[in-house]
Amino acid sequence: MTALQRILCRAAVVSLLAFLPTSQQAMAGRLTVQDFTLANGLMVLLAEEHKAPVITVQIWYKVGSRNEVMGRAGLSHMLEHMMFKGTPKYGKGEFSKIIEKNGGNDNAFTSQDYTAYFENLAADKLDLALEMEADRMKGLLLDEKEFQLEREVVKEERRLRVEDVPMAYLVEQMSAQAFMVHPYHWPIIGWFHDLDAMTREDLKAYYETYYVPNNATLVIVGDVTAESALPLIKKYFEGIPKGSPPRPPSVVEPVQQGERRIVVKREAQLPFIYFGYKVPNFKSRDVHALAVLENILSTGRSARLYDALVYRKKLALQVGAGYNELAADPELFTFYAMVKPGAKIADVEKAVLAEIERLKKEPPSEKELQKAKNQVAAHYLFEQDSVFRQGMLLGTAETVGAGWQYIADYVNQLSRITREDVHRVARTYLNADTRTVGILMPLSSKSEGAQAAGGAR
Repeated sequence: MTALQRILCRAAVVSLLAFLPTSQQAMAGRLTVQDFTLANGLMVLLAEEHKAPVITVQIWYKVGSRNEVMGRAGLSHMLEHMMFKGTPKYGKGEFSKIIEKNGGNDNAFTSQDYTAYFENLAADKLDLALEMEADRMKGLLLDEKEFQLEREVVKEERRLRVEDVPMAYLVEQMSAQAFMVHPYHWPIIGWFHDLDAMTREDLKAYYETYYVPNNATLVIVGDVTAESALPLIKKYFEGIPKGSPPRPPSVVEPVQQGERRIVVKREAQLPFIYFGYKVPNFKSRDVHALAVLENILSTGRSARLYDALVYRKKLALQVGAGYNELAADPELFTFYAMVKPGAKIADVEKAVLAEIERLKKEPPSEKELQKAKNQVAAHYLFEQDSVFRQGMLLGTAETVGAGWQYIADYVNQLSRITREDVHRVARTYLNADTRTVGILMPLSSKSEGAQAAGGAR
């Protein structure tokens, strides 16, 4: 996946709400964010945004592919699918039909670190969204026949999104090489053999373990007030019993002590290279400097990678970098490039590494640094025009363990980054010993691609 949304906004902590002694309220950019915890452990984040009569209701479960075990990869994603298969109160497919009938839209997504569900609706439909989400938190049917049918749907999804997409297949294979022990080793969608081995009993146990209020965060953003929303939230959710606290993953990826390489041969039009370095997540003081580094290298056509490989050297059609600081565990700082017809993979890789070495030898200019910091700030300020994206920012930060307050100090931390900080993190983390390289080499039947691939090392 690409770099997750980095968070930015100023925040000032203010007094506790008199009517909500267990809550906090803080300003995050334009938003007033209030948080409180129900008696059963459900975390609630509520942000008032009254510019339009709409809301987003999102429920985030602290469970993703990192919580799975070898042999059952894909459980989190499969359970996401099954959450739309009905409860005793709402039958198969009725959830989305009811939301649509009431003028809204809904969906869900699974990542390495979380599974989230959302409804975007008119503000006066809050009661409906809360009642339906609470219903499937406690009453999912998990019918055997529906599970068997949905497993085939997921397998077809894997074929379409991974097996038939050479670049996606390469990314998956490279990640499996980069993480040998940690659960980031396996794909979110799962392997075919794991999907085949999965049972309804596996899903039921997984649901009962992780889909409990004390492992979830409810996020509401939009034209809503705490006075009106909190009684409804308590009405529908507070009666759901808490579960035993799920045990967090304890596997730690061993220190990588040398470059790893993998070559994938698939039918493809052009060679593609994708590689990454082990870097820290939000727990490190270096994350803001790494975010600025990513921007300098990769954001826009004036960025170093695009300028060098696409514009000046004409070696690549596409090139970029990515960094996900909001991952529950340390992830990768990644680079990718689509090789231009007639160019060689080895030359493209050499050119990308040359730009990395430039930053390791000499810090960026003050002008380049300030531009990068301004772009990061502008991107996320504009992103907050959407109540849905605001909910995403809050939910992601809270669920991965950074805490939603992470957004409160982001701009201040970003403003402190210096040229020397960027230089230091480039030298510290972008080193060959922690690098894993993946190369997509088109099969020989693709004559033009095969010719380009001839320069691969």
